[in-house]
Amino acid sequence: MTHRKRSFGSQSFSQNRRQSSSSGTQEDHEDSMFTQPSTSQVLRGLENLTPAQVDQKTSEVIQYLLVKDQKKIPVRRADLVKHVVKDYRNVYPEIMKRAARTFEQVFGLKLVEIDSKHHTYILINNLEAADRPPPVQCPANPKLGLLFVILGVTFMKGGVVRENVIWNTLKKLRVDSGEKHEEFGDVKRLVTEEFVRQRYLEYVRIPHTEPMEHEFRWGQRADMEVSKAKILEFMGQLHEQDPQSWTQQFREAQSSSSSQR
Repeated sequence: MTHRKRSFGSQSFSQNRRQSSSSGTQEDHEDSMFTQPSTSQVLRGLENLTPAQVDQKTSEVIQYLLVKDQKKIPVRRADLVKHVVKDYRNVYPEIMKRAARTFEQVFGLKLVEIDSKHHTYILINNLEAADRPPPVQCPANPKLGLLFVILGVTFMKGGVVRENVIWNTLKKLRVDSGEKHEEFGDVKRLVTEEFVRQRYLEYVRIPHTEPMEHEFRWGQRADMEVSKAKILEFMGQLHEQDPQSWTQQFREAQSSSSSQR
């Protein structure tokens, strides 16, 4: 396996963050302009539309969410209304209700609002059967394997871990955050941007640190999709150790599994 050095431009990184912040402010403003219609408003709106029109708009919403879900990108209500719902905003609750029903009945997916402040949605596998294991079980591809390592280390450290611990762990696995990886490309961007955008991880600045330091935590999607019992089992395989030997983590994993059922 070959590696090629790549430097990380702090100026570019800072600029991207500023652009992201500016975009977020605009989206917040657009979302604040949207008022959730009342039941009576929805009923009046439906009277002015044909069933075929509502079905067509619902299909457009479903397709939009499925496309975003391919890259595990959370969808904000502001974007959904602006780019898809448009003139049908007065029947928005009905469209979302129908979309959610279709996702469950046809695709076996559940439409979940993970951020009530910004009204952000993701799709997760629907855990209707009590004996069905959580959807993310073990690494099925290299990126997922990398994510499992990071989630595993974070879980073993009590849910919060400094980024240097993660980078050192990955380095032992021959994945260097300062080098371009043959499989993952820009490792640091993958972990701190892509996994964060997908809500598998949170990447939080630690106050009063100089030079600036960050820490990782489990993201909202990971809490909903990833089984801590499977993560612990994965860590046991990695370290060739019985998962039950980590008493505290094993107890938490068992408790988490019970609550997900």
